Amino acid sequence: MEIDKKSNILVTGGTGFLGKAVIQELRFKDYRNAFPIGSSVDLRDQIECHGVFGMFRPTIVIHLAAKVGGIGANKKNPGRFLYDNLSMGANTIELARQYGINKFIMVGTVCSYPKFTQVPFKEEDIWNGYPEETNAPYGIAKKTLMQMIISYKEQYDFNGINLIPVNLYGPSDNFDPDISHVIPALILKFDEAIQNNKKEVEVWGTGSASREFLFVEDCAEAIVMAMEEHNDPQPVNIGTGKEVSIKGLVELIADKMGYEGEIVWDTSKPDGQPRRCLDTSKAKKFGFKAETSLEDGLVETIEWFNDNRNNLF
Repeated sequence: MEIDKKSNILVTGGTGFLGKAVIQELRFKDYRNAFPIGSSVDLRDQIECHGVFGMFRPTIVIHLAAKVGGIGANKKNPGRFLYDNLSMGANTIELARQYGINKFIMVGTVCSYPKFTQVPFKEEDIWNGYPEETNAPYGIAKKTLMQMIISYKEQYDFNGINLIPVNLYGPSDNFDPDISHVIPALILKFDEAIQNNKKEVEVWGTGSASREFLFVEDCAEAIVMAMEEHNDPQPVNIGTGKEVSIKGLVELIADKMGYEGEIVWDTSKPDGQPRRCLDTSKAKKFGFKAETSLEDGLVETIEWFNDNRNNLF
């Protein structure tokens, strides 16, 4: 389906990390009526959802709003992570159906995959087991919303798609130490060590786990490309198709930040999912291929952090 450049596009979570990049990509591609909504709107409240849809009258919705965090935050708030994500998504999808929108882009999470999934992860394997325990409530909530999109297609001919991005990073990432993900958390650790002349930095786990990381601007490009070119509700992985060990990642960040002290591994802490790397062949069918290398993306992220660190705390 060809999308009118004048379409009203509602971007939930549009003031957040990924949301800002998506709004920027939409405007770069000459979509002038993209409306970001942030945490001032409580999408858990269906009445507030009605108000948003009534105000903006969107023909397209990109659902990015989420309650997110690293391993520590997920372990502390399993109920909140499940309820908030499930209720925000369910309300938004149902209101989109009621208002008869043309297209809904659901952005899920790699955390929905089973803990032990053959690498690289293929979309067909997403139902073949329970997610990694520390972030299972978040992953299950997002997977339920994925099925909601599929079920609405079956019952209502609802035009929705499901995208599953890997771990994101980049400029403007969340550097709140209580909820930050692994890359910003590590940048914070090394920055604090450098500022205080610490001879060692402690990192959770063994370093043996692997992850795949996607630069946020590449993810935004994939989302807008899928909005334009993809119309199947079955899930599609969004990533680079390349993995790095946490040990390798830690050493790379330390090197790029100029930290020369010792790295100490706290093996009493969890590693999380053992490996995480996606099969990205389906995304290539609608033209997406990630262009930013991990090294280049980290350099850009660290430069942004250094330029903005005084405004972050």
